[in-house]
Amino acid sequence: MELNLTAIALLAGTGFLAGGINTIAGGGSNLTLPMLMMLGLPADLANGTNRVAVLMQCVVGVAGYDKHNTLDRPAIAPVLVPTLLGGVPGALGAALMPNLYLKPVLLVTILSMSVLILLRPEVIAPPAGTPTQSPEDNPKAWWALFAAGIYGGFVQAGVGFILLAALAGGLRYDLVRANALKMTCALAFTVVALAIFIAFDQVSWVPGLIVAAGTMAGGPPAVKFGGEGYL
Repeated sequence: MELNLTAIALLAGTGFLAGGINTIAGGGSNLTLPMLMMLGLPADLANGTNRVAVLMQCVVGVAGYDKHNTLDRPAIAPVLVPTLLGGVPGALGAALMPNLYLKPVLLVTILSMSVLILLRPEVIAPPAGTPTQSPEDNPKAWWALFAAGIYGGFVQAGVGFILLAALAGGLRYDLVRANALKMTCALAFTVVALAIFIAFDQVSWVPGLIVAAGTMAGGPPAVKFGGEGYL
């Protein structure tokens, strides 16, 4: 990848947009991952490099939601268990898949998830007037979180939508608190996934840190909007 001024601006700008999108909904990697590939990174490097930005932005997002008192701390451990159990095999699958197959799989997955987000946004809406549940009370939500972990470990792009479907649509958290838990889940399995991609030498640090700078800048305004505008 040639990091000229245009490439740096594209990476940082795309990261900024992705940071806001990821914080209040999901799908920011639908922008950053194709951008990394468009600028010259092979699919495996782009997939691993993208996690640098995701990790940094999740740290900022979780801290912001916690600051706004919208992070349900007692709920963290129960939702992390299935997502982490899924994240490990998902990341290993992506790291081991040859680029010949990984690139079309990533592109088809990104396109499919983008269409799903546009056509079925209602699946993330919690049923009105119902109490929250834990994954132990709702096996379907537990398996949805496990599936989100596999998907997030593998590709990341659009995983926020799956997590919100489980947390808001399944466990019935309002969208603000569901977003806070979503960011926490993504932070946890991204730590694991990034470690795996680093072990397989599938991270390009400079473009990853440029995208990360953009996502961290885009996250706080979205947290303010998500933490105050929705309540």
